[in-house]
Amino acid sequence: FSVVERALEKRRLVLENRSLRNALEGGDDLSSRLVGRNPAIQRLRAQIAAAAETDADVLVTGETGAGKEVVARALHDFGPRRKGNFVAINCAALPAEIFESELFGHEAGAFTGAQKLRIGKMEHANGGTIFLDEIESMPLELQAKLLRAIETRVIERLGSNRQVPLDVRFVAATKADLGNNPGFRTDLYYRLNVITLGIPALRERKDDIPTLFFHMAREARARYRREIPEVTPQIEAGLLAHDWPGNVRELRNVADRFVLGMWS
Repeated sequence: FSVVERALEKRRLVLENRSLRNALEGGDDLSSRLVGRNPAIQRLRAQIAAAAETDADVLVTGETGAGKEVVARALHDFGPRRKGNFVAINCAALPAEIFESELFGHEAGAFTGAQKLRIGKMEHANGGTIFLDEIESMPLELQAKLLRAIETRVIERLGSNRQVPLDVRFVAATKADLGNNPGFRTDLYYRLNVITLGIPALRERKDDIPTLFFHMAREARARYRREIPEVTPQIEAGLLAHDWPGNVRELRNVADRFVLGMWS
């Protein structure tokens, strides 16, 4: 590059970054959570805005790292239940032996070690939203009890005969095809599948990658108190060439490393 060419290239990057910054700062809160201009992500934002105002249960689908909890929280925060609790449960992380107690709670003496009353996650979510992440991992024997709770909006704590009414919205998330999963109850799938929101994989909206990367670099700058290095054409080309199997989560990690000076 000549001196003039380098100056023009630097000017192009400055203007591009300024344009991206203005686009991010000018959007509403939902646009700042689900960043991008790709038609698929614009359609998803519109679907979230419409679904948030209802009480219908929602099934969120998408690959690992695509942002399923971000969508679930947006449904809660932009709807009438925003003042209630948002209670997230990772169904893959809870041991089967305590799963029922975690969801429904228990009375003192319900089982060995139950020394006092415990309010379960569902009861704690009353008035708000309960988010069941990786629901495909829920033990089959508990799926029937979850189905009954969703249908009746009533639960019973372990060791109790008293029914506790539920005023909650259920949002479930999965990376699997529940409709063709022999380990998942078909009736529960159809009960959760009132509204389905599908999150596109990052490789399906590569035109959003520069905007997303800049947005995440700005967030990293605030966290780490570092300046954002120059985004060269080579760096941008590398971002666009990558397939991003870890989706938005992977891109965020790359943006963090970039701001920390560990780009490779």
